[in-house]
Parts: sequence; structure tokens; C-alpha cells
Amino acid sequence: MSTPTSDDYVVRAIRPEEWAAVKQLRLDALRDPVAHIAFLETYEDALARPDSFYQERAIGSGEGSGTAQQFIAEAPDGTWAGTVTVLLEQAGTTDWAGYPVERRQGHVVGVFVRPEHRGNGLIRTLFDAGVSWAWQQRADRVRLFVHADNARAQGAYRKAGFGPSGLVVSFSKDEAENELEFVLER
Repeated sequence: MSTPTSDDYVVRAIRPEEWAAVKQLRLDALRDPVAHIAFLETYEDALARPDSFYQERAIGSGEGSGTAQQFIAEAPDGTWAGTVTVLLEQAGTTDWAGYPVERRQGHVVGVFVRPEHRGNGLIRTLFDAGVSWAWQQRADRVRLFVHADNARAQGAYRKAGFGPSGLVVSFSKDEAENELEFVLER
């Protein structure tokens, strides 16, 4: 069998009733070798959360939500190969790091592609879906934060059109480490 290309996947928003699959994909992502610098949550913390947490998350970022959207890439065999979530941030609010949000923007979080599905352009396809949704929500730009030591992710984000804004924030798990803001302007 040939290796799938990005065109072989169905990229779509999750459905609220798929919360168990959302939970499983999150747990799998938190087992990735770079999860300690890619995610703020630990596997143990995610595992300890009640099912109601994942049910609420699937409703809040599922089809039809206007405040967040989680996209998944469904492989030809039906398995979920990867995910990207975009949160909508409103001008006049304060973000997670305490900085003022100056304009309506999308904020990409929870990026994960299973290792066996990497290197075929799938991450770009997932980002295209997330960014398109943000533009439909009238966002002026889309941003994400990436650990300064996560070169693999930085390369993938650059290929998807994002670039460093110059904003550097302390990594919430370790103040001695930094995260870089990458942005894509409309």
C-alpha cells in the first residue's frame, strides 16, 4: 500500500458526540516524545479528567461553535491521524499570558499529527482548515505559540505560512524557557 498524501484524508470539524475519540486523540498526543514542550497539560492530568470535561470540550469546539473549532484529519481507514484547534480571541480581552488582545484573532492550540502520518503535507491541510475557519469568523490574523526548542514544529508552522512576530513569552511550565509567537496575517 502506498503512503497516503494529504489529499487522502478527510479534514473536518469534530462532532460533539465524538468526545471519546477527542479524548483518546488528546491522550495519544500527550504521549508524543516532545509533548513536554509541545503541550501545557501532562498525560496524567488529561487522564484524570472526567468524561464530562471532554464532552464539554467537544461541544465547545465542535461543529457549529463560533468561539472555537477543533479539526481532525480522518485517514482512509477511518482513524484520526491528526488535529488542530483554533480558539477565537476578541479584541479588548486579555490572553492566557496576561497580554492584551488588540484585535480579533484566531489562536491555534493542540496541534498534533501521529508520527506515521507526518511528512506528507497533512499538517498544512489541517492548518488550512483552521485558518479558513478563523477568516470566516472575521479574524484579522491567526497566531500560535511554539517552544523555542521545538525546531520540528517551527519548521512545520513556517511551511504553513506562519512566521515569528518577535513576541517571546516565558514557557508556563518553566520560566527559564521561552515560547515564540508565530503569526499569519490576513
